[in-house]
Amino acid sequence: MKLLRSAILIACLLAGWQLLFWFAGSSALTSPADTVAFTLQLVASPSFYPHLAETAKAFAVALGIAISCGILIGFSLGLYRFASEVAEPVLVALYSIPKITLYPVILLLFGLGISAKIAFGVIHGIIPVILFTMNAVRNMRPVYLRAARAMRLSAVQTAATIIVPAALPEIVSGFRIGFALTLLGTLIGEMFASQRGIGYMLVRAMETGDTGTVMALALLLVVLATAASAALLRLDRRLHRGPTP
Repeated sequence: MKLLRSAILIACLLAGWQLLFWFAGSSALTSPADTVAFTLQLVASPSFYPHLAETAKAFAVALGIAISCGILIGFSLGLYRFASEVAEPVLVALYSIPKITLYPVILLLFGLGISAKIAFGVIHGIIPVILFTMNAVRNMRPVYLRAARAMRLSAVQTAATIIVPAALPEIVSGFRIGFALTLLGTLIGEMFASQRGIGYMLVRAMETGDTGTVMALALLLVVLATAASAALLRLDRRLHRGPTP
């Protein structure tokens, strides 16, 4: 039944895409069949893979920094209620700022190149991870910590056997959002000051009016992001349900 619903949804999206193509014309977008053909042609081109490797490298480093630092900061704030209550509105305010306004500052600090792309990806993805981790630790049931004290667990044992397992479902939720936003930030960083990468290819294709390449890159990003998001969502739901008996 789930597969049938998914198939119906995909069919409706493709039908809507085809109708939009007929309405807007080939100057605005390409049809689904033509987009798949452009995508296969792009993937078969050897010149595509250096750009893909550049984006993958910047994204992997940015995601690693955003997740590791976000979890560390979130745990540190969540263990102290006063610190988390002070930090939360500040983080929410920073999260609501359009990150593109910070790009000149990023360029001044890190210069042109991969460092700026990594930094721009990190500032997009780290705050959701901090907020989800902080709230997971802060809202943990007090009985867990009382049990740890009763069993005379050390701080490391308490973190490893109680705090992390209890907070893990919310951490994964933050990771799922941080993943998408870090990818977005990395691509935006490549669009403004880069000579390689998927974002650079998108900007160059838009400047030259290469609609086929724009649609092919968009399709690739949608497929990859959807697959990763679906896998993380499945893990998220499984963790929130808890172990099956």
